[in-house]
Amino acid sequence: MNKRGDIWMKALAENGQVVTGFSPSVQVVDDQFNGLPIRYINVTQDLNNPFPRARNGEVGLLEGWNVAKAVRQVVERDQDSLSKSIIVAVIDVPSQAYGRREEAYGIHLSLAAAANAYAQARKTGHPVLGLIVGKAMSGGFLAHGYQASRLIALDDEQCSVHAMGKASAAKVTLRTVEQLESLAAEHPPMAYDINNYNSLGLLWKLVSVENAQQPSNQDIDHIRSLFSAALEDIKVNGNDWSHRLQGENRQATRHIREQMQQAWVY
Repeated sequence: MNKRGDIWMKALAENGQVVTGFSPSVQVVDDQFNGLPIRYINVTQDLNNPFPRARNGEVGLLEGWNVAKAVRQVVERDQDSLSKSIIVAVIDVPSQAYGRREEAYGIHLSLAAAANAYAQARKTGHPVLGLIVGKAMSGGFLAHGYQASRLIALDDEQCSVHAMGKASAAKVTLRTVEQLESLAAEHPPMAYDINNYNSLGLLWKLVSVENAQQPSNQDIDHIRSLFSAALEDIKVNGNDWSHRLQGENRQATRHIREQMQQAWVY
């Protein structure tokens, strides 16, 4: 079965130009959208990946550096242009790659490079859109997508966001998976489903589609219309993250930030 990310990447960028020079696990396609250049980036499976822990769509050493390269290419290309290309991260990542070799060769640097590249793109004026179509887990999501100017997610049970998989989280917290799920029902930040994540304010839009696994033409048109709306929202409200503080379950965050700002006023 194809990964969700592959399916949506193909559907959204079917008329684009595949950009070569990247690891097989990182798909890069250039296209046009509303008269502007747009680059789609997707992390996919590579069963021949020399790092076994990164063969099922995880973000590992090669993936982090290659995502960073794909983003930085766009930033460098547009550095003297007033019109900045759009960057879209198609997000379906089960985690970062866990392995001794990854740790030894510096996966922290690889993933940090990818996150930094997205952040630099956003801060230099590029609209960076993230589309969550499947799992957005752990360091994989932090490296590929979290830095987006606007995050859009499919309202689908296979879409989940968390810092750690359920089995791992249960082990770390000395609970069963069932106990962890009961805890998540009372504490939204502990939950895995996309609706609880949406309550934290980090998503710009949560969107329903007819078929998340096999998107129809109407589904694709709907997502593209949201891309257009996101670009307009960025023009009007800025390319920052201020909107992320408005979630119903971010009261404590807002309160703490207000207290810190008052403490730092000279």
